[in-house]
Amino acid sequence: MADERMTPMSLHQNRDERSQGTEGLGAVERDILHAIRSIRYGAVEIIIHDSRVVQIERKEKVRFDLNEGEKRR
Repeated sequence: MADERMTPMSLHQNRDERSQGTEGLGAVERDILHAIRSIRYGAVEIIIHDSRVVQIERKEKVRFDLNEGEKRR
């Protein structure tokens, strides 16, 4: 299982790519959508303090086929 925490730098590296189809949304909403869209199996956790999003964590699971020993994607 891979655990990738999205840092502020990684959140902003591909802002143009993530903004496709998300016109009218703010930066935080786009970043949340990107975290959800870029994960195949796993979880996205949104940390909120005083009604504001302060952190987004993405935990991705990588599954293997036990018979073949190969990673499934």
